[in-house]
Parts: sequence; structure tokens; C-alpha cells
Amino acid sequence: MDERNPKRNDWVEDAKVEISGMAKEGMNHPSTKPVLAGAAIGALAGALLPVISLPVGLVAGAGFAFYNRIKK
Repeated sequence: MDERNPKRNDWVEDAKVEISGMAKEGMNHPSTKPVLAGAAIGALAGALLPVISLPVGLVAGAGFAFYNRIKK
């Protein structure tokens, strides 16, 4: 059995709990504002850089901010 599997499951479970909390609490959840700020920064980068598009930057920025919120 892979030794990394329990850590992966913890990370996935943490992500589920965090997303669920953000969906239930909306702007009152502590992760919502940083993730939205990351999405805005990513969208701005996507608009300014010719290599990536606005939606790709938005998703990448939100994903990066979300990952930073749940990693331990």
C-alpha cells in the first residue's frame, strides 16, 4: 500500500470541509475573502499577460489561494 495515501485522503477531506464551509457560510467564512482575492489577482494577471486568458488566470489564482488556505 502507498504510504502517501493517508495524507492524500486528509488533504482531500480538508478540501471538502473547507469548500462546504465556504458554501454554507458565504462571505462570513474565513477562507472566502482570500480565495476571492486570489481569483481577482489571477484574473488581472490573465488579462495583462498574453500567454494566459482571463478565465484561466481566475481559476489558477483561486486554486492557488485555496491550496494555501488548506495546506498544513
